[in-house]
Amino acid sequence: MKWKRAVALALVTALTMTSMLGCSNAKKETSKTQKVSATESAKTQSKGNGGKVKQFTSFFAVPGSEINDDNEVQQKIAELTGAKVKETWLTGQTAQEAVGTLIAGGEYPDFIDGGDGMTQLYQAGALVQLDKYLDKYPNIKNFFSKEKWDKLRQADGHIYWIPQFNNSYGKSVETVHNDEAFWIQTRVLKWAGYPKITTLDQYFDLIEKYNAANPKMADGTKNIPYTILCDDWRYFCLENAPLFLDGYANDGSCIVDPTTKKAIDYNTTPTAKLYFQKLNTEFQKGVVDPESFTQKYDEYISKLSTGRVLGMVDQYWDFSSKVNDALKTQKLNEQGCNYVPLPITMKEGVQNHWHTSGDTLNVASGLAVTKSCKDIDGALKFVNDLLGKNVETLRNWGIKDADYTVDSKGLFSRTEDMRVKAADTNYKASHLCSYSYFPNWGGMSQDGINASKPDLQPDEFYASLPSDVQECFKAYNCKTYVDMIGTNEIPGSWYPIYSFVSTMTTATPGGKAWTKMGELKHEYLPKVVMASNFDSAWNDYMKVYDGCDPKSFLSEVQKEVDKRIATAQKSEASTATSTEKSTEAK
Repeated sequence: MKWKRAVALALVTALTMTSMLGCSNAKKETSKTQKVSATESAKTQSKGNGGKVKQFTSFFAVPGSEINDDNEVQQKIAELTGAKVKETWLTGQTAQEAVGTLIAGGEYPDFIDGGDGMTQLYQAGALVQLDKYLDKYPNIKNFFSKEKWDKLRQADGHIYWIPQFNNSYGKSVETVHNDEAFWIQTRVLKWAGYPKITTLDQYFDLIEKYNAANPKMADGTKNIPYTILCDDWRYFCLENAPLFLDGYANDGSCIVDPTTKKAIDYNTTPTAKLYFQKLNTEFQKGVVDPESFTQKYDEYISKLSTGRVLGMVDQYWDFSSKVNDALKTQKLNEQGCNYVPLPITMKEGVQNHWHTSGDTLNVASGLAVTKSCKDIDGALKFVNDLLGKNVETLRNWGIKDADYTVDSKGLFSRTEDMRVKAADTNYKASHLCSYSYFPNWGGMSQDGINASKPDLQPDEFYASLPSDVQECFKAYNCKTYVDMIGTNEIPGSWYPIYSFVSTMTTATPGGKAWTKMGELKHEYLPKVVMASNFDSAWNDYMKVYDGCDPKSFLSEVQKEVDKRIATAQKSEASTATSTEKSTEAK
């Protein structure tokens, strides 16, 4: 398939230009992606029962792990749906680079989530209008309310993609803080007697003291007190902490004050300066990993997986699936190497908003069907079937008696052996298939008894926790990661504004400013953290930053904030009127 060859060529080019590190692994991934040819799109293959299974292709502009071609759960799903999808993932490029390569070639996989490149795909006319098909596929149509579907309409009035995540069936169930936080290993907290840690100074003070007293792991490996991931778009691990430290929720690209409804630049607040000054101080002390600003994502994950890193800022979803399983396999829970979140703010008395409860609709990206798909109805039928109860259980829980058991009341649980297998890389590749970047329900299962996923089932969640995390939770009188950090309501109808910012392009002054701001922060913030003279480096950074025209960016964001608030108010008024008329009619 031309789109495969184009992506593979771009991967080789990117890897050659950036680094030879990890070359052999990258070649393996590239060769894997080349196995899917152009004729595989929507073709059929024989099933054991004499039926046919349609074959589709997909590309997701995020790193991921491919599963085996003979994966057992995937085969079971194929038997139920009559279709199968070859999933491929981003390697060695940014999302926008990969999407740009596809657009230049003019051919696409059947399914795509372009991440930050979704707007590019829409503008290139690469995507199928989905709204005209919704009535034919009730599981897809019922995945969102009409109000939420309308939020996904683009400038031409049509819907082109389906956000896959943060959508609860029945009721929201929260056990994991799947978002950003200052994370710390349980061994550090245990050593200090599980103290209350709520400020940035307290956090680093504890890490410093622990490392001074315990500089090495049990096998003699030196600890890394604190590391920072700055690779490509993941530099949020460095740059956006100031908005959280001031007690605001994750609007991502700026602060939106819930009282004034005004957009504020978190890059220039007094807290921003204090935060980077703290990082500078810790760098000079040798607490901050000197490789922070050069390490790639895979190197970062490898470090965390060794258990050496005491703390970091990151989104849980960005590290947990790989790191938690690696720590479990090595039995590093016995040394307290698992991570828990702390409710850190700049000073005491500030209410943290690291976690917001309820579902958050990110309208900026999602699963789309491309114009290269030769069987649009077949593709959408597959998505519709994935949202059915039986397939949902296969995706999220696996196969009965192999991956979970069912008691007399219909409640699912797993044995310890099942949990160990579910964390094993080889078992996941050969057996489990979640189709993770296709739409999936959170919250409750459609059976009305169980949670949709094992990590949301309260008893199963707690039983599957590493022993060091269980001990930590007990010490803090907590039962979940959310309890550790606290929760808050979504701050307003504009939230999260990053879903708008992700669609901005250089076609507007604000979009140009946003691009320049990002490029400048990539260049200057590492210098600020490493500078021998912080004040001088910070002042230089602020002067150049102002030249990016952040005011234009904030102005366009403010217009969108106002628009979202007005739309929500109009919808509420319309609902109230309808309710009133219905009451009068009775």
